[in-house]
Amino acid sequence: PPPPHPAYRILSLHTEVITESFPAVSPARSNRVEFQASSLRPSSPAQRRHIHGRLCRTGEYSLSSMSGYSQNNLRTRMSSGSKGSDLVISLPTQDSKYSRIANEAYTSKPVSASMDNVKSMESFTTLIYAMMGLAGFCILLGLMSMGLRAGYMVLVLLICIGSFFLILYLAQWIIAHPDNDPEMRKISDFIREGAQGFLSVQYGAISWMAAVVGVVLFAIYLFRASTTKEVSKFTLAVLTSISFYLGCFCSALAGYIGVWSSVRVNIRVAMAAGARDYMNCFLLCFRGGALSACLSASMCILGICMLYLVVHIIFVDFSGMPVHEVPVLLAGYGFGASFVALFMQLGGGIYTKAADVGADMCGKIEQNIPEDDPRNPAVIADLVGDNVGDCAGSMADVFESIAAEIIGTMILGASLGAEAKVENLEAFIFFPLIIHAFDLVVSGVGIMAVQSRGRSEPPLNTMLRGYVVAMVLAIIGFVGTTRFMLYTEVAPAAWWHFSGCGIVGIFTSYLLVLITKYYTDYEYAPVISIARASKSGHGTNIIAGVAVGMESTGMPIAVISVALMISYTLGRTSGLPGTAAGVFGTAVATMGMLCTAVFVLSMNNFGPIADNAGGIVEMSGQGEEIREITDMLDAVGNVTKAASKGYAVGGSALACFVLFQAFLDEISILIGKDFQNIDIAKVEVVVGGMLGVMTIFLFTGWSMAAVGATAEKVVQEVRRQFQAMPGIMATPQTQNPDYNTCVAIVTKGALGAMVKPAILALAMPVIVGFSFRAIGSYTNQPLLGLQTVAGFMMFGSITGLMMAIFLDNSGGAWDNAKKLVEKSGQKGTPQHNAAVTGDTVGDPFKDTAGPSLHVIITTMSTTILVLGPLFASY
Repeated sequence: PPPPHPAYRILSLHTEVITESFPAVSPARSNRVEFQASSLRPSSPAQRRHIHGRLCRTGEYSLSSMSGYSQNNLRTRMSSGSKGSDLVISLPTQDSKYSRIANEAYTSKPVSASMDNVKSMESFTTLIYAMMGLAGFCILLGLMSMGLRAGYMVLVLLICIGSFFLILYLAQWIIAHPDNDPEMRKISDFIREGAQGFLSVQYGAISWMAAVVGVVLFAIYLFRASTTKEVSKFTLAVLTSISFYLGCFCSALAGYIGVWSSVRVNIRVAMAAGARDYMNCFLLCFRGGALSACLSASMCILGICMLYLVVHIIFVDFSGMPVHEVPVLLAGYGFGASFVALFMQLGGGIYTKAADVGADMCGKIEQNIPEDDPRNPAVIADLVGDNVGDCAGSMADVFESIAAEIIGTMILGASLGAEAKVENLEAFIFFPLIIHAFDLVVSGVGIMAVQSRGRSEPPLNTMLRGYVVAMVLAIIGFVGTTRFMLYTEVAPAAWWHFSGCGIVGIFTSYLLVLITKYYTDYEYAPVISIARASKSGHGTNIIAGVAVGMESTGMPIAVISVALMISYTLGRTSGLPGTAAGVFGTAVATMGMLCTAVFVLSMNNFGPIADNAGGIVEMSGQGEEIREITDMLDAVGNVTKAASKGYAVGGSALACFVLFQAFLDEISILIGKDFQNIDIAKVEVVVGGMLGVMTIFLFTGWSMAAVGATAEKVVQEVRRQFQAMPGIMATPQTQNPDYNTCVAIVTKGALGAMVKPAILALAMPVIVGFSFRAIGSYTNQPLLGLQTVAGFMMFGSITGLMMAIFLDNSGGAWDNAKKLVEKSGQKGTPQHNAAVTGDTVGDPFKDTAGPSLHVIITTMSTTILVLGPLFASY
């Protein structure tokens, strides 16, 4: 608010104005100019002027001349290292010239000269070279073991090596941008330390749980029937435990790299925004997300190749096991990836939204201060949450989705190829690996094709243009790959049927992105209706948001259903064995959906990076013009995150159908007879399905309750600080908030609260399977446990799909409805307060429960796939 003292005035600013613009500044001119000057008191001399990174113009202004400006343009800020306060004022100007000060930090200072940047880049480069070396070693080992039959694996690994070079280029390009503004650096370091601290504690908790689960898996497999005669129970137990630990490690590393990238990009985006360099600001957000996306997918593919090679050498070369039985032995890798992804997505989601809710309730609603205001004690915890929730969680989520889909399709391809007696069985097995390797190629081209045409072009259109490039290349690559790998004399027309399945999947993913954009972007009717409903109060805002979320499940389900029917029909009519070929067709459609996963994940990571940059801009006292750039990117980031979630849940839905059939195939191999039909009219199967539905609702409720309970503690701490330290909100500000206490509260609360819902998701399939195995043993129905757990798996997956779409879209719509209200200049009004309430309710919807359900529906499936044979009582 305006300063109360009449002697509070603005110093004259005499700054040399040069006649030409700096090249780093976007051509788009702003119509506002910002000053930052110290206050004057009647009894004190003029204090120092503090100007940095601002557009300046020589002028002299008095308090009376500013009476017409709103409080959004006139606010106080605590200056670091100063006991006084600075005044940030936005005034209209027609000046189109830029001061030398405007770009001093961006163009003149040494770039990336800090020791942290040097060490970080050295460590990252070492990691990438180590992975390249591992890929090269696998190539040599594969050629020595498999000879020319290793051609497919060699191609996959060479593409991975090429992807690692692209990753190095992106990292070097990002680090080359400056990060040395002292005010921004201070805030960025707070965020980095908080994120690294949370991951350290979280990984410690996940490590001991994974260690226990690995030992339990080993013990269980000692008593589980083997799916192949060539592998003893002990060997199978060792292999499953090792593959589980490998999956856990790779998934955890993918999450860590996501955070490593985002906490180094955010300050560079903020500095680019401060210099009005919109193009680099946009590209840094996108390429920062692309770096971790490429690395996550590359590590997933490399891990599966390495594990397949080890299994092939030990069991095929030395034990004589049929090659089509190898993929079943890789299931532990997918289970390990899902196990870590569950805890990372759930724990990170609880962290980010508990901090966000606490910060919004106390800051925006109670204190009427802007988002990311440095006076809010919970603001650092909120910004940390963007990294550990949206970046780390998303990386682990997509990693496990790709792993589960590859392994499931390898199992189906091996089963179909063996049944049809095709002449090149390994082509059917390696087909999913080749497709996902080409994802690295087409997405890489699409990423480099993303070039902004300036601030006049909406950022989402820029990204969608690159996505279309990736899609076109994916279609061409898919058709060529199916012709090369899936052509067989047994069914000469099969390859083009499966090409059609892949194209169906590609267009399905694009439609899901567009549908989600419609329901979550504030340019369209659903979000506008929520913003309009906010005028009449909080209750109508909530009703409108829930209605939009419910409605938004319709079109995605219709699209997924049509895709399933078309792909199944194309597969079944391919000329290969009927049902198996139909299910393989749906698996190929899933691969079509996920063959641009790297690009979509890059768009997903765009959001949290832009959000973090906006927070750094706000907390370092930058002006409204600069915040407008980051706010625009942040609003687009909300849409890309929601679209990515719609894409991910669609991929998870099709992947679960693939895993379901993989489970049936595994049991068929185990019992030596066909196990393809589940009677849903059987009461035990119905009960299993009801328990699956219950698990989804119970998990959703517990995860949202965890956010609420942790947020309550944050609210209590923030209120305590405002009461105990009134200088935080004083004018001038005389006390700084304690950020570390809020970070510690959220860390402890999130890690404690994530255990209960996660154990529910992991334990329920096991409880159902063993319970009905016992009942089946008593009633002489040896397969009852398997049939019941199949019902649990299918009904639970469908319910989780519907619930995830509802939660993702309603939360995203609420968030952008609030941004639409703010964009229309209604901050601080009753309409804005109602919109903030809706956004607060939607936070755990879209960033905790919804994304966690993506992981749950695949985690339940992989758990059943790994432990399935234990549920038979013969």
